[in-house]
Amino acid sequence: MGDYFERKLDDKRRLTIPAEVRVEFASGVVITQGFGKYLHLYPKAIWDNEVEPALRGNILDEETADKNVKFRMGKTEGVIDAKQGRVTLEQHHLDYAGINRDVVAVRAGQYWRLSAKSQV
Repeated sequence: MGDYFERKLDDKRRLTIPAEVRVEFASGVVITQGFGKYLHLYPKAIWDNEVEPALRGNILDEETADKNVKFRMGKTEGVIDAKQGRVTLEQHHLDYAGINRDVVAVRAGQYWRLSAKSQV
């Protein structure tokens, strides 16, 4: 299974996920802003089982609150189209990450980091 891929978005802002990693996203996808000027692409199961519990934290902890704002602002959920293995990236995500058409995806543990090719 690969840990890196490059793709061009189509005219409808769709990213084609390589066939060998599509099974990871059988539960769906969650797309959020990353820690820097890039995006996080999570399998829905990882979001539900790993990220959500981590975001609960202490209700009065400002760091936990900041992470909640960061990851929930503009968060989208969806599914990969079964026919061609594509997921649509929202324009606000592309703007945030500075992505025009060329996308670099790198595995970061249990999720993927999506960046503009020009920023890698």
